[in-house]
Amino acid sequence: MLISTKGRYALRFMIDLAEHEQDGYVRLKDIAARQQISEKYLEAIVKALGKQKMIVALRGKGGGYRLAKAADAYPVKTILECMEGSLTPVACLEKGSLPCERRQQCRTLSLWEGLDTVISDYLARFTLADLAKPAEMEARKS
Repeated sequence: MLISTKGRYALRFMIDLAEHEQDGYVRLKDIAARQQISEKYLEAIVKALGKQKMIVALRGKGGGYRLAKAADAYPVKTILECMEGSLTPVACLEKGSLPCERRQQCRTLSLWEGLDTVISDYLARFTLADLAKPAEMEARKS
């Protein structure tokens, strides 16, 4: 599994919003400057996050973006799935996929199922709030 630039930048965008939530609505221009990500690229990320109602936008003077919920209500897994789609390591484990005709004799299925569980559980363990507070994040890693 390889997390794309879009997924990584979405996490950085959301962390920035969490770190600046006391400021109210945060301008895209300011986030782009702090995160060293082009505004144009962030616009695509914002669109996807907005569709999933993860952020709230306000147009006009004093406008910008803010989190739709508290930072601790956003598991990292949810943010990445919003940008990446499925995080499963193999196609046969994706929701809605057709059952594999070799499932009964597949010697690697349990390996992939275990890896899928590890990835899912690990990413679900951390929230946006954890990432916005690095000291707490270090304590939870182990």
